[in-house]
Amino acid sequence: MSGRPCTFDTTFPYNWQVEFLEGPPPIAPARQYVYPKVVEEVERGALQILLRPRPRAAPAMATFALGFADPSLPHGIWSCPSPQQLSAIAGGYAYIVNADSPEQWMQIPYRPVTWVHAAPEQELLLFASFHRFWALGVAGKAWETSRLTWEGLRVTGINGQQLQGFGWDLDSDAEVPFTVDLTTGQHIGGAGPAAGREGGTGRE
Repeated sequence: MSGRPCTFDTTFPYNWQVEFLEGPPPIAPARQYVYPKVVEEVERGALQILLRPRPRAAPAMATFALGFADPSLPHGIWSCPSPQQLSAIAGGYAYIVNADSPEQWMQIPYRPVTWVHAAPEQELLLFASFHRFWALGVAGKAWETSRLTWEGLRVTGINGQQLQGFGWDLDSDAEVPFTVDLTTGQHIGGAGPAAGREGGTGRE
């Protein structure tokens, strides 16, 4: 474990239990999972939890590889729109796990996720990269925006079905506003490289 503070966001109802671990438990559970399956030095700074799919159920140990040591990046556990799922984020690397069947999981494609927010009214868990947004719904991925900025997103709020924020425009060297429809993921405004002119750092 890295010893860094862990967020525990339970905005959405959930039917599992977790316990954060600072080291190996005294008695290792029979079931142990590592995410992702193939990774070097997964123990260094990893997020480790004991996961119980239901009260009084036998626990499983889950180890999530750390993305980055930057303390500003999300780190911890978030409940999801589907009550049997949880999102574990370790230094900006975000994983979605089925608590009933921990072998069923996926990783959010951003390296790193820079921002995460529960939007219960829309039944969405929102993730941001340096350039775009990705939304998890009850049934899985709900939508993903196209690129909204050359580098760096700043969210200012959610108003009804609209997420509002600013992205940086290279040509004017200034922030420009954007609005994302939380129903569809379509957006108005923003800035970014023209087709065939991919720029920025290449980070998602």
